[in-house]
Amino acid sequence: MVQGGRGRRVWAARGLWAGAELAVTLGLLVLLLVAHQLWWTNREARAEAGRTVHSLEEQWGKGGRSLVAMPPAAGGEQPEGSASVAPDERVSVGEGPAPRRPSTGTGASGAKGGPRGDQAYAVIRIPRIGVTAPVAQGISKAGVLDKGYVGHYAQSAQPGEVGNFALAGHRNTHGEPFRHIDELRAGDQVVVETRDTVFTYVVDSVLPQTAARDGGTIAPVPRSDVKPSYGYSEPGHYITLTTCTPEFTSTYRLVVWGKLRGSRPR
Repeated sequence: MVQGGRGRRVWAARGLWAGAELAVTLGLLVLLLVAHQLWWTNREARAEAGRTVHSLEEQWGKGGRSLVAMPPAAGGEQPEGSASVAPDERVSVGEGPAPRRPSTGTGASGAKGGPRGDQAYAVIRIPRIGVTAPVAQGISKAGVLDKGYVGHYAQSAQPGEVGNFALAGHRNTHGEPFRHIDELRAGDQVVVETRDTVFTYVVDSVLPQTAARDGGTIAPVPRSDVKPSYGYSEPGHYITLTTCTPEFTSTYRLVVWGKLRGSRPR
């Protein structure tokens, strides 16, 4: 009986030791996963995004083909060196027709329709929060967002067009270009550069939290379907920045809206 009791105690001790080793191993794996998500993915994505920005600027400097053309002015072509200023103002909800969207012009391949899917074709700069990142067509994770790029909702307007130039970016991990867009305030600048033109938008309004499926926030005339007191009701030249909130979750969306102040040749 004594030997049997001692044997059970030995096996119990071995079981506890094995359990402790397993817990430590699992803890280390979790720490490695966290380190990978919070440090390594940011490092890799920021490096990739930086290379892409440099490549675009180098291409533009050599006079590469424009990926996004300026929308034509009323009654003719856009005069060289002229500025486009959005005359729209925030008004009460419930009025105004949806704007017509001009053509995006000639894409990289020479065919009409704008940039191809996952193609980086512009650079966004947000001075207040120190952001410089490529803008790519589409919002796929693997092809765009996880590379540290800012993604363009493909059915929304292009830079400078009448309508809503709507963008998405990671708030945490994979370069997290939109980590601090909650710090943006009315009057802050958002600059978008294409091959031919530099567009300057000015932050106008922030929707701190809305549902992930609130499609009204990226509509041509952006207005929240969930919180309709936030948004606009007249056509204009808008920009929309969207990201997940609260941090380290994807439960809701944070939305920043701005209006086009003007543009100039690059």
